[in-house]
Amino acid sequence: MKKLFKMLLLVFFLFVLYIYTLVIENIPNEFVIFEGESISMRTLLGVKVKNEALKSIETASNNGEKVSEKVGKSTLEVNLFDKIPLKNVEVSVLPKTTVIPVGNIAGVKLYTNGVLVVGMSEIEGDDNKKYKPYENTGIKEGDRIIKINDTQIDSTDELVETVNLSQGEQIKIEYIHETKTKECSITPVKTNHSEYKLGLWVRDSAAGVGTVTFYEPSSKTFGALGHGITDIDTNELIHIASGEFITTRILNITKGESGTPGKIQGTIENQKEIGTIQKNSKFGIYGTVDNLASLNLDTSKEMEVALREEIQIGKATILCSLDNQKPQEYEIEIQRVFKENNYDNKSMQIKVTDERLLEKTGGIIQGMSGSPIIQNGKFIGAVTHVLVNKPHEGYAVFGDMMLKQARETN
Repeated sequence: MKKLFKMLLLVFFLFVLYIYTLVIENIPNEFVIFEGESISMRTLLGVKVKNEALKSIETASNNGEKVSEKVGKSTLEVNLFDKIPLKNVEVSVLPKTTVIPVGNIAGVKLYTNGVLVVGMSEIEGDDNKKYKPYENTGIKEGDRIIKINDTQIDSTDELVETVNLSQGEQIKIEYIHETKTKECSITPVKTNHSEYKLGLWVRDSAAGVGTVTFYEPSSKTFGALGHGITDIDTNELIHIASGEFITTRILNITKGESGTPGKIQGTIENQKEIGTIQKNSKFGIYGTVDNLASLNLDTSKEMEVALREEIQIGKATILCSLDNQKPQEYEIEIQRVFKENNYDNKSMQIKVTDERLLEKTGGIIQGMSGSPIIQNGKFIGAVTHVLVNKPHEGYAVFGDMMLKQARETN
């Protein structure tokens, strides 16, 4: 009986230790917040947080909220029972800012850092045999080739030219797998057309349409889409070297139905440049505005960015343009707010209630991602996703998360 009790006690101890380890690991290593914004940090009994730059520090078996009053950088010290140091959390406190919600549809062109491997296939050599020169090299779909024989590769044309110059001699390839830079050697195969190939399908650019969310006058930056642009073949976020944002003329709108998302089709031919894209993140695309006139902004609409504590369940509006005219406001309803969500762009659950918008689009459609959301005269976020089986419902990202991404672009 004593042995059983000891075993149960040991299991209980290990279980508690495991829970504490999970909670501590899930505390982020850094927070980027706005002045006056709360930090929600899940802790357990005995886990304490200390920092003089914060108004209050709670120990917590709940969500201890710490409100920043000081712009700048500081460090949170997380410890156990005030004695055992667990980790430090860096906090960057940004000053409050104002933005101008936009709502215009725009075209996006992205150029990758290196060339993206999107597929692989056998090569028929000039001897009519099948070859897989990429086999056992470690290269996989989603990797980016950045150098061949120490020559920088920025486009598919450069890759093709460099491989052909090898004349079938073994080449050294430098590529990025996830976040690690790796090297391998490949011997190109000569085809019946006297070309040399690796058996890799690659891409160096992507294009599409989306909605410009906001313009921040103080930094001359913009945010758009509310979600990142992923490669259609690998479904991976595209790592960009550069990009362009261009005005778009809407050609057609396909209404969304249950099970079939609608979409906006547009053209960027004979359109104007808006600015330069410098960042593609899971919370949207960001860059600088070079041609402010192209956005046709209403500067009287400049407004504060709401903190999460200010967002309320209930009525709000989205701003979007669906007819090549100035953006219009349409009514929506905020159904749920996930205040602690710092990890993805599903921060709020929303529902389109405006009959005009439902008549035009059926709800949320592709191309509306990035439509700014306004509540009580403040910018609170942007549309990001549609529920495929309920096109009048979807998700939105917090405005503060988009602004933080834009600030990191500068």
